[in-house]
Amino acid sequence: MQITSTVYAIAAATPWLFVLGRSDWKTRKLPNHLTLGGSVVILVFLFLAGGLPRVLNGLLGGAVAGGVLLIPFLLRAAGAGDLKFLFAGGLLTGWPAVFPMLLLTSVFGLLLGIGMQIAGLTDPARLKHFFRCAFDWRYDRAEGRKNLPPGSDEKCRVPFGVAIAVGVWTTLLLRVIGENLK
Repeated sequence: MQITSTVYAIAAATPWLFVLGRSDWKTRKLPNHLTLGGSVVILVFLFLAGGLPRVLNGLLGGAVAGGVLLIPFLLRAAGAGDLKFLFAGGLLTGWPAVFPMLLLTSVFGLLLGIGMQIAGLTDPARLKHFFRCAFDWRYDRAEGRKNLPPGSDEKCRVPFGVAIAVGVWTTLLLRVIGENLK
């Protein structure tokens, strides 16, 4: 096996991704010192591994990844920690690998949400309200909103940071496998 910068990246990123995923699972928070600090460390790594072109490639990947979550963040459907973590994941994977990373993150997020729903770890009331608002013209939105649990309730939130961590890690692993098949 040829040791490339991707191998070093996955070796260095694995503990960071694990800590962030675990933090989001336990507390539903992604601390700034880990998300923003990770972004700074990734930028330094990119510069040392490939200079300014590699940094610009990472920044493009980070901008695309963060941009995907910007509208949900503005609509209060995603947290700022998720946005910063996804930006850092985009920095790490870079362009054009940011697209498989986003796809894998979305799939893992969907699987996580479904698994949590089956296990009874989430309250389906908000999801039901959303679909009723979107598809049932007879539904009384104001009355339905009164019966919703508060948004701060832990059972209303899926720890998307777990899906981001697994999506980034899987993307890096697939890159290592792809580099060694050449």
